[in-house]
Amino acid sequence: MVKPKVFVTRAIPQAGLVRLQDVCELTVWPDELPPPYETLRAQAAQADGLLCLLTDRIDAALIADCTRLKVISQMAVGYDNIDIAAATARGLPVGNTPGVLTETTADLAFTLLLAAARRISEGERYVRAGKWQTWIPTLLMGQDIHGATLAIIGMGRIGMAVAQRASGFNMRVIYVNPRPVEAAAARGWQRRTLEQALAEADFVSLHTPLNAATRYLINAAALARMKPTCVLVNTARGAVVDPAALYEALKDGRIAAAALDVTEPEPLPAAHPLLTLDNCLIVPHIASSSVATRNRMATMAADNLAAGLRGERLPYCANPAVYSA
Repeated sequence: MVKPKVFVTRAIPQAGLVRLQDVCELTVWPDELPPPYETLRAQAAQADGLLCLLTDRIDAALIADCTRLKVISQMAVGYDNIDIAAATARGLPVGNTPGVLTETTADLAFTLLLAAARRISEGERYVRAGKWQTWIPTLLMGQDIHGATLAIIGMGRIGMAVAQRASGFNMRVIYVNPRPVEAAAARGWQRRTLEQALAEADFVSLHTPLNAATRYLINAAALARMKPTCVLVNTARGAVVDPAALYEALKDGRIAAAALDVTEPEPLPAAHPLLTLDNCLIVPHIASSSVATRNRMATMAADNLAAGLRGERLPYCANPAVYSA
């Protein structure tokens, strides 16, 4: 029996690949960088299944050309790189990996909050540069976390998990969300408008999806509402923050610091102005990067792919309307 062909756009953890090696013929893109778009399109045109990442552009043209595809499986929670409407219109199920990275991402978000508030990366560089000569009363004074006000922008699963961590530091939590969240109200976390939250917060943590309404949500006007002691944390999507406006606010001391797991563009060019600032901590999109979480994401993506190849309903489907169309 001829096995279905699958193109995997990058090497993923072995936990996922071993689940597929007996059910399909795998071609795994070997480079660290994503395949160029035309290469991706050519490979997908010859495949029955596509296992992709957020860095791959799966647009309407690719979906229309790749008539052989039976399933697209993305190893990520988000899928704004995929034209979901085009896939659904073509009857093509799209899988993702929801829920699995909530706690791991919340861990990283709170790590960034702590590190930026207490200027950890600046202190580490100070020591390595041989500048530490004695104890100095005014050296690298940061912001207190305990008792401070944290604004969560987007009170979904990850936002809730970050707020729970904040409770352990006796932080006051406020949140911005399109609708009230009952579980948040039960914990005494109060809903605010975006303008109110930005003005009240000592820390702002972003957990909103990227869409037309949230692109550059944190722009020059939003940054101007924040306290000069405020710390901004972004583990959502890079384009939720206007990088030029953020640079100016940080450079001029209009906010105290920023800590970013995601950027616009991503990755940042080595000469990007944000990388010149001591008060901007940037890590390379590692919010879900624990061994257990990445292995689980890989196995979920593999299970979605295998189900789609068999013509079965995907266990984690991003466009369930495809089954009622």
